[in-house]
Amino acid sequence: MSLYNQTTTITKIVDVKDSLPKKQRQLCDYILKNYQSMGLITIKELANHANVGISTVMRTINALGYENFNDLRKDMYDESVPSVSKWALKRSFTEIQQEGGKVPTLVQVWKESVHLLNKSLNPTLLESFEKAIDCIVNSSYINILGTRPYKATALYFELLLGEFYPKIRQLGHDTEVIYDRILQFEKDETLVVFAFEPYTNRVIEAVKLTYELGHKIILITDHISCPIITYASVTMKVEVSEEQFSVIPIMALIDALVIEIGKRSSEESIQKLKRLEKTLIEKNITFTY
Repeated sequence: MSLYNQTTTITKIVDVKDSLPKKQRQLCDYILKNYQSMGLITIKELANHANVGISTVMRTINALGYENFNDLRKDMYDESVPSVSKWALKRSFTEIQQEGGKVPTLVQVWKESVHLLNKSLNPTLLESFEKAIDCIVNSSYINILGTRPYKATALYFELLLGEFYPKIRQLGHDTEVIYDRILQFEKDETLVVFAFEPYTNRVIEAVKLTYELGHKIILITDHISCPIITYASVTMKVEVSEEQFSVIPIMALIDALVIEIGKRSSEESIQKLKRLEKTLIEKNITFTY
């Protein structure tokens, strides 16, 4: 399902790329990851960066309905600039005095995290967030899946939401039986999947099976070139850093999801949290003065 409501060059690429030959798909994936810089690139540079021939670029351009590269480049530039200029937020830090020409690690990581958060927040994410919330609150059960480093984000989502929302199931504990679990999904169950590069075949196949069974899929990912984006009912894309590994934008998104779900079921959620707090105190699990 498309990431945008209106038809754009980006949606055209997402919709047709899987039907194209291998080299053209490779070019499409490169464009989807770098579309915001397309307005400044030449056709020769694009071919070199994507590791394809100029003839492949031309065939792909024609497959997208364009007669020449300049028209494609202009449309992508027009589509990317307004969103960036409208939603670019000022950095929270001013220039930092560098001692010996080296930025302290904590400052560097902190600044990059703030930059990623600001860059992730855009109209598309806001719209997708609302759709994801509607999907979750109307589901009979929420199943969560994340692998490799992103298993931690799936566990974090489960732990936070599970404190007041009982209809939740973690699929990442034992991926050997993941297909067994998916085949047991009942009507109106939803899969929330964290899929980031490098994408794993197990997650891709699990999503495909879920899609074939007719269940909704909420995808949280890093690139619109993600191979399972066409199977998703809702896609929420957050930015990732080329400088450092960070899950900060994902965690912020999870926090927002949990808070909004709590708001939608506020009275019942508050009562469950109060009961949990009382039980933890009575069982001497939490410390009180």
